[in-house]
Amino acid sequence: MKQRLITGIIAGAVFLGLCFMGGLWYHLLVLAMSLIGFYEFAKMAKMSPFGGTAIIGYLGVLAFVFPWRLTDVSFVLSWEQVIWLVMVLFLLVTVASKNRVPIQQVSLLFLAAVYVGVGFSSIAESRNTPDGNGLFWTFLLLASIWASDAGAYFVGRKLGRMKLWPAISPNKTVEGALGGVLIAVLTAIVFSLFSGGLLPLGNAVLIGLASAVAGQLGDLVQSAYKRIFGVKDSGNLLPGHGGILDRCDSWIIVFPFVHMIGLLPY
Repeated sequence: MKQRLITGIIAGAVFLGLCFMGGLWYHLLVLAMSLIGFYEFAKMAKMSPFGGTAIIGYLGVLAFVFPWRLTDVSFVLSWEQVIWLVMVLFLLVTVASKNRVPIQQVSLLFLAAVYVGVGFSSIAESRNTPDGNGLFWTFLLLASIWASDAGAYFVGRKLGRMKLWPAISPNKTVEGALGGVLIAVLTAIVFSLFSGGLLPLGNAVLIGLASAVAGQLGDLVQSAYKRIFGVKDSGNLLPGHGGILDRCDSWIIVFPFVHMIGLLPY
């Protein structure tokens, strides 16, 4: 417990401190987290995280998350083009290896590159929004996610009776999930009330709802694939907390989802 607390305080202080500062150093931190996240996924899937095939995945993640705008480096490919190019490179590996590297392996690595790359890219870009309020939007989404986690945990412990999805995560309950949604919505409403008109109340409710639902689904997704891979944690980078993917499983679903459905009013 002591180790978990110390790790949480140090990691949280570093992340939130750099997030508050914003700019290149924060983006580079998110980039490092994304590359570690891909490493964790490859290792969980029992693949060589530094093998030649995995390098394609790292390059894909790098293309997604690299701070192109902040470094004034021109990058001409769109997300769709990066996804297509990474997919083709993985497929060519199966051909060049005469199927010694099977399609199942490259499919998992391709999935990991998109899952991790798009997720962390959205986290980084949320801090550098065109309206200059990236810190507000980032803290809004993080607070909504954390509120959902806390609400689900405490309401589930107090009132939980009906299992949510026992085959995937036996401790989660329907009551806890609903409690998490309610607390996340209330948290987003508080942000709206103190935003000076920046965040309309209706948007706040939808953002809280989306953050809670997508965040809990993201947590279930990671619970499912960790169960398939037969591991408890995605990694051991953060003693007492697991790996990067363990801590950010909700983030890398919520941030791109909220952006894609246009809930942030900028």
